[in-house]
Amino acid sequence: MGAAAGRVTRSVGTGTVHRGAQVRRGLLDAPGTVRGIAVEATWLATHVAFYPVGVVSEKLREPADRYTLEGLSPLRRGLLVGDIEAAGTPILLVHGLIDNRSIFTRLRRSLHRRGFGRVATVNLPLFTSDVPSAARRLAAVVETMCEQTGYVRLHIVAHSLGGLVARYYVQKLGGDARVHTLVTLGTPHEGTHLARLLPPMVPYTLLRQLRPDSDVIRELAGPAPGCRTRFVAFSGELDMVVRPTESALLHHPDLSVRNVCLPDVGHHSLPFNIEVVHQIATTLAHLDDTVEYIGIHKERQPESPAQPEAL
Repeated sequence: MGAAAGRVTRSVGTGTVHRGAQVRRGLLDAPGTVRGIAVEATWLATHVAFYPVGVVSEKLREPADRYTLEGLSPLRRGLLVGDIEAAGTPILLVHGLIDNRSIFTRLRRSLHRRGFGRVATVNLPLFTSDVPSAARRLAAVVETMCEQTGYVRLHIVAHSLGGLVARYYVQKLGGDARVHTLVTLGTPHEGTHLARLLPPMVPYTLLRQLRPDSDVIRELAGPAPGCRTRFVAFSGELDMVVRPTESALLHHPDLSVRNVCLPDVGHHSLPFNIEVVHQIATTLAHLDDTVEYIGIHKERQPESPAQPEAL
């Protein structure tokens, strides 16, 4: 990534790329909103069903026969032929609060099908004590993954709190030397008012750090000169966890960021959403800064109301 491009926010209008209608609608005043709520409930139920499977941590496996095109689908063959480095660059998936790697069941399979050979997940402690501690743990995981794969840099895709942990690692612990691209899904970059529901006397440091006026949020808003990581921040307009939903967008003068806001998508739907999967794959298939988001401005197409696509 060029030094000049590293400070440019590739964006539309106010810095947010919207898919479909760009006028914010009131809750339940459009069929798409009702459909989005139904899809969110369905994906949440699907995630709950898969949750027990994700409790056990996984070990990174090297892709079998990674130097041959034999037996590969057209998608995987195309990525390997087009950019073998992009196909081999490791991707680490980081979950959010009180969650585990099962949230990425669909995303991980989709990335494998599109030709990315090294996709791994990490299980952070169920009740992470604070963001900096979790970031240090993530740093150790990244170092191990780089050592095992032989790659000096990797990508991180993180959901919810996981994105804040990964961002802290990148900005404050030198993680930009290891993380090429950080994709966040429903991450409270500017905090969330939901965290204010915690009574002040409750000694739960982590939730306090998720408040909009917390020390961690202010620390991350500070200068980050020379940061080498590129960022993509996804926000869903039906997100009931990150409030307001605009807090999931990342605005920082020192960071190279693309913000993407999706209408009719909720917090738990983001890792399963086909548009999100497509945009992540498109981004990670290009290791430079010239990638464009295909289809962001196209009109909304009819969707099945509450039937999740096959995992």
